[in-house]
Amino acid sequence: MDTFSLNCIELQAYQPNRYPFLMIDHVDEVSPGKYARGYKNLTMNEWYFPVHFPGGPNMPGALQLEALAQMLTVAITTLPGLKGMVTHALQHTVRYRKEVLPGKKFEIDTEVLSWKRGICKGRGVARVDGEIACEADMLITIPQILEQYLPKKALA
Repeated sequence: MDTFSLNCIELQAYQPNRYPFLMIDHVDEVSPGKYARGYKNLTMNEWYFPVHFPGGPNMPGALQLEALAQMLTVAITTLPGLKGMVTHALQHTVRYRKEVLPGKKFEIDTEVLSWKRGICKGRGVARVDGEIACEADMLITIPQILEQYLPKKALA
């Protein structure tokens, strides 16, 4: 399958989160089942900047990780038959390298390392001004698919 891009409206067909928890604005390039890259433009209007932290605003680490996970989700949900599927986090290992400040472009690059039985193992790196801001190894799942492979529970 070829690569393509998704604008802020189109990506919502593949990413179930919505404002204020949609942490990506644009997908520059996605190759379904392989990778997705794009960005989040950070303005002072983001809901978290006034409170994290007053006088020294920066993007919370949990939301940086969420942006990486959402971009990885797009790399999976653009596969045939998976459009609009909900994903859940299984495990994330994240490293934060620098503060992410208002007025910056949070550039996100994710790669699918494996995709089996509804579980995606992936990696993501986010950059600001060309420098790594955070990076993560992630496991996400589409529960609707994973449940087909889990042992059936006995009725009590």
